[in-house]
Amino acid sequence: MNPVSAPPLGGTRALLQSLVPSLVPSERRVAQLCIDRPAAVAQMSAAEVGREAGVSPATVVRACQRMGFGGFQNLRELLIRDQAAPPAPAPRTAPAHPVEALFGRAIDHIHGALGALDFGVFDRAADRIRDARRLLVVGNGASLPPAQSVALHFLASGKVCEAPVDIVSQHISAKLLKPGDVCLAVSDSGMNRFTLRSARLAKEAGVDVVGITSYAKSDLAQIADFPLIAGADFHSLNDEAVTGNIVQMLLLSALHSAARTERKETLDAIADSMDVVREIVEPEILEPSDE
Repeated sequence: MNPVSAPPLGGTRALLQSLVPSLVPSERRVAQLCIDRPAAVAQMSAAEVGREAGVSPATVVRACQRMGFGGFQNLRELLIRDQAAPPAPAPRTAPAHPVEALFGRAIDHIHGALGALDFGVFDRAADRIRDARRLLVVGNGASLPPAQSVALHFLASGKVCEAPVDIVSQHISAKLLKPGDVCLAVSDSGMNRFTLRSARLAKEAGVDVVGITSYAKSDLAQIADFPLIAGADFHSLNDEAVTGNIVQMLLLSALHSAARTERKETLDAIADSMDVVREIVEPEILEPSDE
């Protein structure tokens, strides 16, 4: 596979988690050992890692290369480097209320969520959206609310933007895109077939695709011209609470902020949008009745 960009300090573990689903079982055991015991693996040889994971040293090296590292030594150097990162938040005492438990887990798990994000790709994606003539935002399933939210923010800041909820409308809109437009596709798994169809139709139309997903080797990450990977460490499909969208929302908010311009027309659009919102949400002032 293509070489991975060096993750930020402390971000190697999150990068590994974004790559695990793309590995075969024997390679996955190697990656999981690095995720579960990064400090220990940093002091091991490839042979020692192989013994711990129940695989051969060659499989250890192959797993590292498949994930985009130069080899085990390259991964080991990153794990050693990460030991200088600020420590993760200390485990909290058991909260008395489930609301506290959920918020505490979110705070703990969001630490390192950007380990797989390439900030250079993020900057280029923001520039591309800023210059786009028209923006199509697509998302389905659990990724629909974040997609709709960021589309509203782009629209309110003056960007010509649409975000159909209906799948057929998404596909038609993607097919009708023109060069100079951008498709922003949001899929946590990167494997939602309806979102992938929109992304492929956008590519066929000759437009750039920005993909938001948790997994670096997902189909969406491979399709996207600008894959933005974040959040694989933050949740699992077995979670009972809906927490996985938080990283998506934060990343999309950052993308909107970075892509927004401070030109007069943008500021005017924001002011006009706020006027519309005020008309909707402010209570009508009724004149006292004469009766």
